[in-house]
Amino acid sequence: QARIVESGGGLVQPGGSLRLSCEVSILNFRTYHMAWYRQAPGKQRELVAHISSPDIASYVDSVKGRFTVSRDNAMNTMYLQMNNLKPEDTAIYYCNAANTARDFVALWPWARGTQVTVSL
Repeated sequence: QARIVESGGGLVQPGGSLRLSCEVSILNFRTYHMAWYRQAPGKQRELVAHISSPDIASYVDSVKGRFTVSRDNAMNTMYLQMNNLKPEDTAIYYCNAANTARDFVALWPWARGTQVTVSL
């Protein structure tokens, strides 16, 4: 099983930026299609962005043009650069490997996530 550690969250004002990191302890990280998910208070967890290996990225409409997902396979790490943050981006952000044949269902147990709060 993979061990996932997400980091980089925090409190930021609207319009601000954060960079999230996801470090995964697993062999052959480069072979996994990776994804960022988020769960806002009172809502279901949702897919935010995902990236294949090699790097083909895709985003949900609400974050297009503001978020950028990337990965460093040598470091077993995925990133999410979030710019122009909005209050509606407030959520716990999680990363996981995604099953592209099953609607991007997460492959591994969820880790703790990292809290992102966008507020004045």
